[in-house]
Amino acid sequence: MALIDSILGMFNKQPKDPDAPKPPAGSRSEREARIKDKAGLVINVFALLLAVNAWYGGKLSSTVLNNTIAANNQWSWYQAKNVRGVIYETASLSATGDAKKTLLEEKARMDADKKEIIEKAKKLEAERDEAKLRSPWIGYANTAYQLAIVLLSASILAVSMPLFWASFGVASIGILLSAQGLFLWF
Repeated sequence: MALIDSILGMFNKQPKDPDAPKPPAGSRSEREARIKDKAGLVINVFALLLAVNAWYGGKLSSTVLNNTIAANNQWSWYQAKNVRGVIYETASLSATGDAKKTLLEEKARMDADKKEIIEKAKKLEAERDEAKLRSPWIGYANTAYQLAIVLLSASILAVSMPLFWASFGVASIGILLSAQGLFLWF
């Protein structure tokens, strides 16, 4: 029975004994407890920033990939319309009457379609290029958030308030990099 109680005791957290002696003020265990209390919450905040930033970075990557494919499809369609237009124009050279008129009308329709296709392709390329400009900043910010979390973890292990505060500095750099990725200030 005692064995079962001791095994269950490993899994069930027991409240601290209120009569247990407290560590002396300024001792390592007191400093460690203070850092653990603060760092636990801060790690969660930094992890949230990292998760949101990573989501946005993934969205940018998807935009780059999808718009590159869509723009390439538009340019392929443009080439097909161009080839058909040349075929209609060439065929109209040997045609007469209504056949020539129909072929030239089809050539004009192909040219009008090509103008629409160019507009769509350029719009897709512009969106892709903007996402490409934002993407590196978001990647740098992800690295900064990860480093901030590592510094916080190290501050707990080393019981070091300078590492604790250094993590805030690194996270602040991450926030600035994220803001640059969002707003492209410079």
